[in-house]
Amino acid sequence: MAKFDIDTIRHSSAHLMAQAISRLYPNENVQFGVGPVIENGFYYDVQMATSITEENLKDIENMMKKIIKEKLPIERKVFSRDEAIKFFADQGQELKVELISAIPQGEEISCYAQGEFIDLCRGPHVEKTSDIPFGFKLTSIAGAYWRGDEKRQMLQRIYAVCFETKEELKEHLARIEEAKKRDHRKLGKELELFHFEQVAPGAPFFMPKGAFVYNQLVEYIRRLYRIYEYDEVITPQILDTELWHTSGHYEHYKENMFFSKFDDREYAVKPMNCPCHMLMFKHYKYSYRDLPMRYADFGRLHRYESSGALAGLTRVRSFCQDDAHIFLALEQVQEEVQRTMKMIFTAYEMFDFKNVKVNLSTRPEKKAGSDETWDIAENALRDALSASGHEFHIKEGDGAFYGPKIDIEVADALGRFHQLGTIQLDFQLPDRFDLKFTTKDGGEERPVVVHRALLGSLERFFGVYLEHVAGIFPFWLAPEQATIVPVNNEFHLEFSKELSKKLNALGFRIKVDDRNESMGYKTRQIQKAKTPFMMVIGDKEMESNSVSIRRHGEMKSETWTIDQLITEFTKLDSVKYPAQV
Repeated sequence: MAKFDIDTIRHSSAHLMAQAISRLYPNENVQFGVGPVIENGFYYDVQMATSITEENLKDIENMMKKIIKEKLPIERKVFSRDEAIKFFADQGQELKVELISAIPQGEEISCYAQGEFIDLCRGPHVEKTSDIPFGFKLTSIAGAYWRGDEKRQMLQRIYAVCFETKEELKEHLARIEEAKKRDHRKLGKELELFHFEQVAPGAPFFMPKGAFVYNQLVEYIRRLYRIYEYDEVITPQILDTELWHTSGHYEHYKENMFFSKFDDREYAVKPMNCPCHMLMFKHYKYSYRDLPMRYADFGRLHRYESSGALAGLTRVRSFCQDDAHIFLALEQVQEEVQRTMKMIFTAYEMFDFKNVKVNLSTRPEKKAGSDETWDIAENALRDALSASGHEFHIKEGDGAFYGPKIDIEVADALGRFHQLGTIQLDFQLPDRFDLKFTTKDGGEERPVVVHRALLGSLERFFGVYLEHVAGIFPFWLAPEQATIVPVNNEFHLEFSKELSKKLNALGFRIKVDDRNESMGYKTRQIQKAKTPFMMVIGDKEMESNSVSIRRHGEMKSETWTIDQLITEFTKLDSVKYPAQV
């Protein structure tokens, strides 16, 4: 069998699925939209009277396998634009006609045919249907607006995963099942960390346990700030739109902002902190001796996301970033970027993210400033990354509208990459706000600004990290570090409460479970809550001033003296102060 790369196999599998649908529903004029390759598989957008359900997916799969066994040759056909429009119009394929009509006159239009089915496509494809392996599975159905336009008709999007072998497919499906168990929305509810309400779409409500974890993330970043010499500031949340015109956000970002009007003035809820920090720098006179100047801000931000784009904590409308802006001279950029990279990697090591990718994103099509300024900015970041020793990849056109950026992605426990940290170099805002500092020779110079985040949105990081650890927080971050269970409340409760009081006074987070339930039930509940330790107190433990202790996920228990317990807990809790911090 000829060898084909996985993208070609997935592309041909998308056509195979479309052909299977057309065979299964011959009496419907099924309209086929687009069927691109995506990560781990493909999808196809279709418009038809029948609403495809989970039950129908198996029928489509079986038909796909039948077509594979038919060994149909797959042939490339070339049409002129007019020929292609006529052909698909005769087929009743209005969506294809629309796509072809957008192709410039004179451009070659290719299609691929297999048996009775033909589809508009650039290719490439496998040579015959039997070249497609059985390593695919249709997974889900979702709604999708035609061409991503919410004013257009809603199509049915059928998703599939696809691999070269059945073994790879099996491994991937196992990862999907594990991902479902780790889904942060599911864990957030089960562990009483956070939830959402209809009155505030895209704005999470953090319960006491979740708020504790959230605040500990903030405190860890603050510990880094003290080492890396950042000053924390507090800025307003609602500001006159005049500010956003000055910054350029109104022109480039207003569709993602919330506005309000009162006292005959229009205001916007801030979607980011940078314009406020520009005003703070401008308010006072600084010299080269004051630079670099590092402002950090945990201010709450609000950005409009369509309801269809909201996804638990990973895509919200209300959030907070570990956001900072660094004002510095151009010659300080390389050293500062390397310093910031070290800071970011220190944070990721703390949260046990070992597989990290670094990307340099260059100027987008919609940008502010001249190409000359962008050249300087991109070269400065490229040189800094090269000097840092970190391998990096170029992402053309993915920069912010005001400057190029370094994006940092981490892989979670399931191997999925998430973009977290960012370092963005900005020559535009200092110019727009007319920022200046006094140089060594007494003149004036424009500072450069570095926009920087380590974890990024704390809400998003919370969701990513919760899935990474499957809800099992490390001891220092766990909202409840241990639960004490008295064997008999009548005889052992008082001792348990005194021990809890002593340990809480030392800064630990200990709870006593004095419910009138069986030991087995309490044990299961404590395991379900993913509490790091369970301690049992009975006659023997009271007599020897010890505890019977069991770690989360383990079956066996150990006996520790109270002094040993305090020593071990202190050691585990001290991890929040790593050596490099």
